[in-house]
Amino acid sequence: MTVVVYPEDKFNKELVNMLAPESWTNPVPISRYNLVVIGAGPAGLVAAAGAAGLGAKVALVERHLMGGDCLNYGCVPSKALLKAAHKAYEGDTVPDFAKVMEGLRQKRTGLAHHDSVERFTELGIDVFLGDGSFVSPSCIAVGDKKLNFHRAVIATGARAALPPIPGLADAEPLINETLFSLTALPRHLIVIGAGPIGCEMAQSFRRFGAKVTIIEMADRLVPIEDPDASAVLKTQFEKEGIELMLGAEVVRAVKSDNAKTVTLKDGDSERIIEADEILVAAGRIPNIEGLNLEAAGVDYHRRGVTVNDRLKTTSSKIYAAGDICSPYQFTHSADAMAKIVIQNALFFGAKKTTDLVMPWATYTSPEIAHVGMTSNEAAGKGDEIVTYTTQMSEVDRAVLEGEPDGFARVHVARKSGRILGATMVSSHAGESISQMALAITAKLKMSNVGATIHPYPTQAEVWKKLANNHLKESFTPRIAKIFKIFFTIFSRKMRISK
Repeated sequence: MTVVVYPEDKFNKELVNMLAPESWTNPVPISRYNLVVIGAGPAGLVAAAGAAGLGAKVALVERHLMGGDCLNYGCVPSKALLKAAHKAYEGDTVPDFAKVMEGLRQKRTGLAHHDSVERFTELGIDVFLGDGSFVSPSCIAVGDKKLNFHRAVIATGARAALPPIPGLADAEPLINETLFSLTALPRHLIVIGAGPIGCEMAQSFRRFGAKVTIIEMADRLVPIEDPDASAVLKTQFEKEGIELMLGAEVVRAVKSDNAKTVTLKDGDSERIIEADEILVAAGRIPNIEGLNLEAAGVDYHRRGVTVNDRLKTTSSKIYAAGDICSPYQFTHSADAMAKIVIQNALFFGAKKTTDLVMPWATYTSPEIAHVGMTSNEAAGKGDEIVTYTTQMSEVDRAVLEGEPDGFARVHVARKSGRILGATMVSSHAGESISQMALAITAKLKMSNVGATIHPYPTQAEVWKKLANNHLKESFTPRIAKIFKIFFTIFSRKMRISK
């Protein structure tokens, strides 16, 4: 199996040599594995390593690069790029883009050994490089090798989807799998899609000095988030000079010798925008091709493999985890689902995905992070839920750092005081949301947050401010009257004692 990652410099060659070595020879399969994992992305790696660590006989199948999207085309390179862009913006400098990308490749390669063929072999796992496909509900073929199993996990992930826009495929747009192979900064980058990936990359390339245009069919950025969170980001993007085409529809794309163009429909008129590159960040599709799921009796649909809340497919011996079956397409989600699979598939456990508390974050500046109940869901509950919001301009650390824009919000059960959801927009939102994720997981109340001592000054102190707001609202007129009576009686007793 030959895999090439561009540009073919020393870092990418070393990367491939660790994750898909051309010299690799697949092992001779044992008679039957306790677990066979198809796909060596985050979900597959965690499932394989976890099962092997418990003593199971495990085979791991990967047709491209170990590490999957996260290491090679997702979280790792994108966050390295974001950091470089942030430094350029804060330092008011125009960096050498070629050196930035070289540094990105070096950092990615520096982390690759964690996901390497060598490391997983040392864990006692039989690693098979090549296309895996089911031949029955209890056997997978990789080339001429047959891997029989007691249980299997489908963890083949998902990939970027190209919208059905006439001419778009022929325009050779960038997707996440090709974006990080760039060595020269585009003068003008068009980004189709204003979800987390689109927004993160748009801001990064703008901060490197490119002209950037975002095109989004919805009327706001990151439509999954609360409208006022989107509004904060919109203001920042406009401040940085990012052109926003919201509520816009791309009707065609064309590539010429010197440029790429997209045509937007605006009512009865059309507008043509020309750029050097087009980045498509408009959704993902599951990697189910070639798996021969029919032979295994595994049902699937356009969003991936069909599973129940215990991650079992329609075939009794086969489970799935990660982007192939989850609406939460995050590395941390894949990790959590893989652990559920280990318990349920190998130990007859009853862990459910519906019990997971799933936070997420968009790593723009400012960051937007969320966990649990959304504002729309809270509004649907009426008086059962009370919502508290505090602006970051009320938080000393945010003011001192010149970052007063943004807010934090919690949704609380009115009767019990339990925390049900939270959103934060700030430079530290991705880190700070974990406090609320823990609170929801542990079924804590706002009083618990209020009783927690927070170091001063931190931006996470905003949660304590919200808890204080809850405490003030809990101090009803009836309770105030009781306290008034108490202090009146207390004062009388003090006078008598004197």
